[in-house]
Amino acid sequence: MALAEDFAAAQTRVRSLSKTPDPSELLELYAWYKQGSNGDVQGSRPGMLDFKGRAKYDAWAAKKGTAKDAAQRAYVEFAGTLASKYG
Repeated sequence: MALAEDFAAAQTRVRSLSKTPDPSELLELYAWYKQGSNGDVQGSRPGMLDFKGRAKYDAWAAKKGTAKDAAQRAYVEFAGTLASKYG
């Protein structure tokens, strides 16, 4: 259960960053979170005019095939990087 606790702690750490990470970092964080929480991307890709939804979908789809445990570890590691950068 240590990984699940680390995953939850990393989510809390990300919410308390003093500065907002840049959009590409937020997409990366989102993709690892979704892959670690829900597994492979679900649903259909948003339409061309939904730029934000489409970017999020594409970021998550890029992680397709990554095991939930591996995605959670990647999320924890990336959250640590953001915490040291944006503390």
